[in-house]
This record gives sequence, C-alpha cells and structure tokens, in this order.
Amino acid sequence: MTGMTGEDLEQLKQQLPLLDYLRRHNGKLRPAGAQQEFVGLCPLHTETRPSFYVNARKNLFYCHGCGRGGDLIRFLQLSRGFSFRESISHLQRELGRESVPPAELLDQAAAFYQFELHHHTEAAHYLVQRGLRDPDLIQQLGIGYAPGGTLRRHLTARGYGMDRLFQAGLVNPQGRDSFCRRVVFACRDEHGCCVNLYGRAIGDATPHRFLPGSRGGLFAWETVSACSRVILVEGLFDLAGLWQAGFRNTTCAFGTHLTPLQFAQLSDPGGRDVYIAFDQDANRAGQSAARILAQRLLHAGARAHIVVLPHGHDPNSYFLAGATLADFLRCLDRAQQVHA
Repeated sequence: MTGMTGEDLEQLKQQLPLLDYLRRHNGKLRPAGAQQEFVGLCPLHTETRPSFYVNARKNLFYCHGCGRGGDLIRFLQLSRGFSFRESISHLQRELGRESVPPAELLDQAAAFYQFELHHHTEAAHYLVQRGLRDPDLIQQLGIGYAPGGTLRRHLTARGYGMDRLFQAGLVNPQGRDSFCRRVVFACRDEHGCCVNLYGRAIGDATPHRFLPGSRGGLFAWETVSACSRVILVEGLFDLAGLWQAGFRNTTCAFGTHLTPLQFAQLSDPGGRDVYIAFDQDANRAGQSAARILAQRLLHAGARAHIVVLPHGHDPNSYFLAGATLADFLRCLDRAQQVHA
C-alpha cells in the first residue's frame, strides 16, 4: 500500500501532467490535429513512424504500434520497470525537485563533473598542461570535467526536469551541456553552498564561461579569510598553481573588477595585507586595475601591495615557465606597497 487515497493519486497526476513529464524528459511530441492530442515516436519500443499518442485533456497515452497505453503511472511501470509504489515515490521526488534550492542542483552537477574528470584523458592532459599534477589538490578544489552529452541524462534520471536544467543554464534548449569540453570549478559561498560553476574550455570554444547569476564572493574565501596576508589573483588556474606551490592564502576574484561583496570580504577586517598579483599584460590592463584596487583597499583600511611579475606572465604561466616557490617569494618581497 502507498498510504494514498484515490483523491491523493489524482491530485498527484494533475500536479505533474503526462505531457509535461514526457517533455521535461526530452520527449519530442507535436500536435496531432485533434484538440489537445500530441504524437511522437514511442519511447516503449523501436519505431520509425510516430504512433505514440498523448491526450493532454484526459492525461492518457496510447501507442498504436505496440498497443500499450494508460496514465503516467502506467507509463513509468512500462518504461522504467517500476512497481506501482515505486512509480508514486518517483513522482513525489520529481515534484519535490521543483522546490529544491538551486545550490542542490548545482552540487549535483559539480559532483558529476568531478566523477567524469577521472574518466577522460583529455581533461587530465589539459590539467597537466596547466601545471596541475597534485590529485589531492584537484580533489580539494573540486575540479571536474564536462565531456558533453551526459549531464542531462544523469540529472533527469535523478528527477530534475529539463526545464530546471535550462533555467539554471546547465543545458541549452536542445539539452546540450553548456560546459561541453570544459574543465569545471564549483564556486561556493561562505557556507559551502554551490552558487555558480566556472568552465574553462580545453578546445577552441570561448575560453571562459559562467552560469547566469551571481558568482558569489572570493573563491575559497572560507579557507583564506583567517589569513592576515592574502594574495589576490585574477584566474582560478593562477590560484590553483599558487596553492600547489604552497601559497594557500591565495584567493581569486574571477577577473580584475571586484563585486561589492568581494571587496567587503577583502577589506574586512582592516589591517590585512593584500598582495595583488594580477596579469602582466602587454597593454598593462592588469597592472592598471591593480593600482586602482590598491587605492580602494588603502582607503578601506587594508595594506595593499602590487606584485610585479616578469613581463607577459600571470602567476600560472610564471610557474609553468619554471619559476619556483623561492622565485615567487622574491616577487612578494619586492611587491610595491601603495601609500596614500
């Protein structure tokens, strides 16, 4: 027994109509001419001509090819091999997914990407190219990989509808993974909740990608916030390289322009020493942004220092070029403290 009355059961099916369920699980159905009737290829057997009909008004399906039909619960029993009780539980979980916090969905995606990282040699090779060889550090930073074509299937099997994945930006309208062929970092808030994902392309696609919405505060701030001396870098691979070299007091702002939250984190409490190690660009954009930020931090009560790297380098490329821990320590020692 499920503990549900017939009225409860009807209410459950009304809350999640059959047509909506099929579409959110990537079922392709088109109007069939009759009012509120739709047709598509049957998901219960192999066919080349559409014979699977759904009546949206009656909330029922019937396939003229295999002769099977019924309501949503019957569809789950046939398509997934569920018992009646398992079908009810699945629908209740699916409805529950509609109200879960976005962080839970992003956590699920981040965990899946972490799992995939170890099954794709191109991702491991890319990390080595970027100088990351420490498996414990890769695990600690939550680095993953999106091979493409698998996230939708993984998350919908756990009850997340296609509409939720699309709204979160994880897939495009065709269900394709937004982070396809990208190394992925999970961006978390001070409570450890995942608030965004950052993807770095390993091929020719646009290099940097975030999901829509807030990127949260400074990266790994829950680890770095207690440090009286903090190193600030632009990119996550800069941070990863410095952490691997032993500089675990490094954080990242995902660029040179800090959000109000990131600036507040860096300047509170006053008296912190902030070493700004931005890129040494040919156009000097990184150093210009560093000077502006240093003045702002100074007025907020922090002690700001501008780290000057060799021309054309960022922290990651500096270590890839052969720099050692001692070399970067010398850069910190020679950093220019900013005065009013």
